[in-house]
Amino acid sequence: MKIAIINGPNLNLLGKRETDIYGNMSFDTYFASLQSLFPQVQFSYFQSNIEGELIDEIQKVGFTFDGIVLNPGGYTHTSVALGDAIAAIKSPVVEVHISNVHAREEFRKLSHVSGKSAGSIIGLGLKGYELAIQWLLSRS
Repeated sequence: MKIAIINGPNLNLLGKRETDIYGNMSFDTYFASLQSLFPQVQFSYFQSNIEGELIDEIQKVGFTFDGIVLNPGGYTHTSVALGDAIAAIKSPVVEVHISNVHAREEFRKLSHVSGKSAGSIIGLGLKGYELAIQWLLSRS
């Protein structure tokens, strides 16, 4: 099974930024633990702070991978284009957010991604990625 993990803006700073919200672990460290936890999965990982690059990656893997775990970061609330990219592909997408976006600022309650995704996991920390992968695996 092939699963792509795609992270949006500022997620390259995990472990350094707002550790009270996002924790102390870098995503590279966490990604290595996911690879150990799911040895049967062929993972790809992509992170960008640039909206168009995220769309390009979704389109690149969206017809050949078995699933995508997407944390669009702040683009969740602003990017109609990310939602359109998800709607255009065949691979199921699980939207993941580390923090509970519904308990934060009002503008974070709007998602242009949720309605196009197979499901959303919000506010469960990095564990949300693991749960998304488990769900994708359960579909095969």
